[in-house]
Amino acid sequence: MRILVLTHEYPPIGGGGGRVAMDLCKGLAECGHEIYVLTMHLRGLPHREENEGVRVTRLATLRKEAPRARLLDMGLYILRGLFRGLDIIRDWRPDVIHVHFALPAGALAWALSRLTGVPYVLTAHLGDVPGGVPEKTDLWFKLFYPFTPPIWRDARQVVAVSEFTRQLALKHYPVDIQVVPNGVDLGALNPGELLAHVPPRIVFAGRFMEQKNPIAIVKVLAGLPGLIWECWMLGDGPLKADVEKAIREHGLDGRFHLSGWVTPQEVIARFGESDILFMPSLSEGLPVVGVQALAMGLAVVASKVGGFVDLVEQGRNGYLYAWDDFDGMKNGLRFLLTDADALLKFRIESRKIAGRFALSEVVSCYESILKRAVSGS
Repeated sequence: MRILVLTHEYPPIGGGGGRVAMDLCKGLAECGHEIYVLTMHLRGLPHREENEGVRVTRLATLRKEAPRARLLDMGLYILRGLFRGLDIIRDWRPDVIHVHFALPAGALAWALSRLTGVPYVLTAHLGDVPGGVPEKTDLWFKLFYPFTPPIWRDARQVVAVSEFTRQLALKHYPVDIQVVPNGVDLGALNPGELLAHVPPRIVFAGRFMEQKNPIAIVKVLAGLPGLIWECWMLGDGPLKADVEKAIREHGLDGRFHLSGWVTPQEVIARFGESDILFMPSLSEGLPVVGVQALAMGLAVVASKVGGFVDLVEQGRNGYLYAWDDFDGMKNGLRFLLTDADALLKFRIESRKIAGRFALSEVVSCYESILKRAVSGS
């Protein structure tokens, strides 16, 4: 098949959704399919490239930051993507379009499909579902929700990355939605022999924004006096200055390490040197960093939201709490930080659970979905 992939986020731009798109593209290319990605440009990146059998074109959109896109950037992506997409479809003749995120790329896929007849498959990642990330997208959906139902209705198949995302989407879009989790390459993400570091190492990876609740990490760890630990916070975003201020106010400057924006490879490298993933998020689809953390054998302490429910078995490889249950999070972390044997057992269990999210199985599932979309069955 020739597959045209539309996504406004594609590494090194964006977060977990972009990483999912890239892994799927590479996996499908390894299966012999031709892949063409149409995404956003950021200063310093090439406008065109080809890597591991995947051709990528990046459209200029005035985007200024890797972690996030503005409404203007998304609008320009749709506009410029329409003209470039029509050229690609005319010259390259793809069999199917695979689109990540109902907005903005879903709107582009819908328009291209209407104009050319090429079918599309939509993957929803949560932030593109009304109510999925309300603190970030409520305003967007107030403006654009009336125009979104056709995007979901006209897709040959809609895929959600978790059952939570599926159920939330069904409240607004009564269409057939199949769940396919995000996957990881268990061969490439191999931690080797697991051990419990001394002192224990905690890691957070994500955008410094309200949805990820990064300030809670400082508040919770500040409530564990006398315990020895180190914490790396990987990422950037509008709340970074607030996190730095909280660290100073609690006198924890020497305990926290803020890396700024890092590449996916740097995230994995840090996971390989860590013990516990700590993610007190307000909402999640199926977090890519969560699946990667399992593959790298990290214990997980996280909010009981979205896809984390699929990743953590309570008391076996981690603990889940309400996003505002700071006392619960302190208890879970205290247990893992003070019992090296238990921490090691949790890490080993995470690596076992990661087998459920093997990328090869996820790619095979998408391959079947895309073939059905092409055949119309």
